[in-house]
Amino acid sequence: MKGQPHVLGIVLAGGEGKRLWPLTADRAKPAVPFGGSYRLIDFVLSNLVNAGYIRICVLTQYKSHSLNRHITTTWRLSSTLGQYITPVPAQQRLGPRWYTGSADAIFQSLNLVYDEAPEYIIVFGADHVYRMDPSQMVEQHIATGAGVTVAGIRVPREQASAFGCIGADSSGRITEFLEKPAVPPGTPDDPDVAFASMGNYVFTTKLLVSALHADSANQDSDHDMGGDVIPMLVDVGEAAVYDFAENVVPGATDRDCGYWRDVGTLDTYYESHMDLVSVHPVFNLYNQVWPIRTEMPPLPPAKFVQGGTAQESIVGAGSIISAAQVNHSVLSSDVVIEAGAYVEGSVLMPGVRVGKGAVVRRAILDKNVIIPDGAQVGVDPELDRERYTVSGGGVVVLGKGAHAE
Repeated sequence: MKGQPHVLGIVLAGGEGKRLWPLTADRAKPAVPFGGSYRLIDFVLSNLVNAGYIRICVLTQYKSHSLNRHITTTWRLSSTLGQYITPVPAQQRLGPRWYTGSADAIFQSLNLVYDEAPEYIIVFGADHVYRMDPSQMVEQHIATGAGVTVAGIRVPREQASAFGCIGADSSGRITEFLEKPAVPPGTPDDPDVAFASMGNYVFTTKLLVSALHADSANQDSDHDMGGDVIPMLVDVGEAAVYDFAENVVPGATDRDCGYWRDVGTLDTYYESHMDLVSVHPVFNLYNQVWPIRTEMPPLPPAKFVQGGTAQESIVGAGSIISAAQVNHSVLSSDVVIEAGAYVEGSVLMPGVRVGKGAVVRRAILDKNVIIPDGAQVGVDPELDRERYTVSGGGVVVLGKGAHAE
C-alpha cells in the first residue's frame, strides 16, 4: 500500500502435527478445523490481511491438499492490485529432498523473496489461536533498526520452561534465546515473568537472506528458525524482542486482550475451544472490528426443534438439535444431535451425527464421525482407552469418519 514499507509475508505451514493425531491423520496441522467455523490457518492469515499485508506465501509440505484447497478457494485477493495469498509446496529446487526444518523451508523458497524483493519479511507460524496487529511489530522493528524482531508473550516463569524463552536487556535487545530452559530468564521489568517466543518474526530482508545461507552451510545445524537462526542472530547483536502485551487490537475486550494459545497438543486444542464458550469468553470470536475470516458454507441457519437446547455453546450453520441437550460445547456446521442425546464439554466438527439417546462428554469428534443410538463416549474411561484415542488430560478423540462402538 502507498506509504507503507514493502513487506512480504511468509507463513510456515508445513508441520506434521504429530501431537494432534488423529486430527492430523489426514490433513496438515494448519488445516485442522477450529472454533466451529474456521481452520487454524485462518487466524494468522486474518491477522496479516487485517493489518494490510496482502502479499503472502504459505509454505506447505505434509498432507497439504485440504490446506491448499482452503487457501485457494477462501483466500482470494485482487490480482489486479498485486495482492496474493498462495500456497507454496516443497519444490525441491535445491535437490530431491523435503524441507529439513523451518529455516530450510524458507531457504529452499528464496526465489519467492527474490521475485518480490521486499524490504522486510514477516515470518509467522500457522497453528496458533490469537489476534494480533503485526503492523505494530513491523513499526517497532523499523524504528529500532534490528535485523530481526521476535514476538514475545509474557508468561509466569514457572510455566515458561515449556517454551523457547527470550532474555532481553532494558533496551529490548535480545541477550539470550533458550529452548525450554530449566531456569527461564525474567523480563527486564519483572523477574517473576518470562518472555516466551510466539514463533513470529520480522526480518530485514538482506539479513534474513544472509543468515539462511550461513545456516544452510552449517552441517551442525538442524535448520530451524527458533533453534538455529535466531540464536545465531542473537550472538551477533541483531535481535530485538517485541512485547506482545503492547499490541493493541481494535475491538478487543479486556478479557481477551493479549490472548494467545499454541494448540500443539490435543489437550491445548480442547482447552482453547473451552475458552470460546463462556458468557464472557476468554477469546472472543465476535470481534467484528478485527474479524477472523474464513469460508462460509452455503448452509441454512442452525435449528432447534422439539425442545432441543444448547447452553454456553457455539452452534454452526446447518446444525440441528432435536429434543437433545448440548452444554458447554462447540458444534461446527452440519451437525445433527438426535432426540434424547446429551453432549457436554465437547468439540464436534462438520458432519458429525449423534444418535438418539447417545451421550458424548469431554470429547473431540472429527469430521463425519457417527455416534450410534445409545452409544456412550467419555463416560467409561477404561472402555474409551480400549476403543479410542484418549489424551493425557482425559479427552476422548475420534478421528475423521470414525464410527463409535
